[in-house]
Amino acid sequence: MPHNGAVTSTRTPAGRLAVARTGLVVGVLVGLNLADHLLHWDTLWLGPLGALALLGYARWSGLSWAELGLARHTHGRGMRWGLAVVGVVAVVYAVGVAIPLTRTAFLDVRYHLPSAKALLTAFVVIPLGTVLLEEVAFRSVLWGMLHRHARTGWVLAGSSVLFGLWHLLPAISTASSTAFGAVTGGLGASGPLLAVAATVVFTTGGGLVAGELRRRSGSVLSSVGMHWATNGLGVLVGVLAWRLV
Repeated sequence: MPHNGAVTSTRTPAGRLAVARTGLVVGVLVGLNLADHLLHWDTLWLGPLGALALLGYARWSGLSWAELGLARHTHGRGMRWGLAVVGVVAVVYAVGVAIPLTRTAFLDVRYHLPSAKALLTAFVVIPLGTVLLEEVAFRSVLWGMLHRHARTGWVLAGSSVLFGLWHLLPAISTASSTAFGAVTGGLGASGPLLAVAATVVFTTGGGLVAGELRRRSGSVLSSVGMHWATNGLGVLVGVLAWRLV
């Protein structure tokens, strides 16, 4: 299905087909999310296979590499944006962990790891198990699908809200943990609910920033840089914070 970049009306057969295909992608993402957080499938193979399946379906549906944010001519610009964001996040994290008052924010028990495991997590598990699937899903395939029948502002908002909801199950799991309950005990029964809501709002905001990077650069590589920086560098800085206490 060729496409010239114009928004297709949802009242036409082509528009209704575009909406149906978008709905199918959302349904697949729901299935992948459940497989990860309820069935606990290994993300090291689920992530790459899910990303390949989504890209294959998008290309079969007629989306071009440019619509997917993966056109060759955008790679350089995307990498420059991505590396710039990595640098900014690195500086913010370095300042945060250097100041005792803010260092406690990095003391996540998940990152109390041996150095070798932290490096494996930051440079293998997170890129393959998290960043690859989520960026292909939300800033590439879903973005391209939505852009067939919605303006860019709605694409940015819609993909970001869905990205926030993607984190609902892990937020519920974290909020129900014993360790989390000990931290938020002062908030009473509303503590876990507030934490889940805050996680969804925060990740929706992250989706907006990542989506804007993708929009400005025309490349998913820019949002990949941001995603890895916030998660991968977060692990490394968390390990450092534990070493400093």
